[in-house]
Amino acid sequence: MSKRKVIYLILDNIRSRENVGSIFRTADAAGVTKIYLCGITPTPPHDKISKTALGAETYVPWEYRKQTWKCLLEIKNQNPKIKIIGLEQTKDAENVFMFGSMFRSSTSKHIALVLGNEIRGLSPQILKYCDKIVCIPMCGKKESLNVSVAAGIALYQMIKPRTNLIR
Repeated sequence: MSKRKVIYLILDNIRSRENVGSIFRTADAAGVTKIYLCGITPTPPHDKISKTALGAETYVPWEYRKQTWKCLLEIKNQNPKIKIIGLEQTKDAENVFMFGSMFRSSTSKHIALVLGNEIRGLSPQILKYCDKIVCIPMCGKKESLNVSVAAGIALYQMIKPRTNLIR
């Protein structure tokens, strides 16, 4: 059995094709198993997705789902041990840098990271399906990062090795 953790990305109503393409590219680099494009999230093929994905949209597995909550239920039913993690700024959210180290040492091999709309984020309805909510601490005046940038930070925090050595 593989020791590699399985990571799914669930994109909930992402508006920008460029963000979707960038997330595909980051997903490939981070070894994401599959991306679920939900709601209004644009799907390949499209020139604007391809431009930022640089081809990753052609080999990172993905599926479109109309309703994010149904997608999350299906994922959980297929693998009850999967941890569904929402990336969102809430009063109860855990610092992703603290959670990342717990995830890396966890015996759980599966995680689904849910990313929300660029303006509204994740809705309270979607957050109810999450086992944990994490956030990226903000030190400046802005309340959030671009969703594709946030995806990269969260993914790499969750997969980085326990040492500072790269492979």
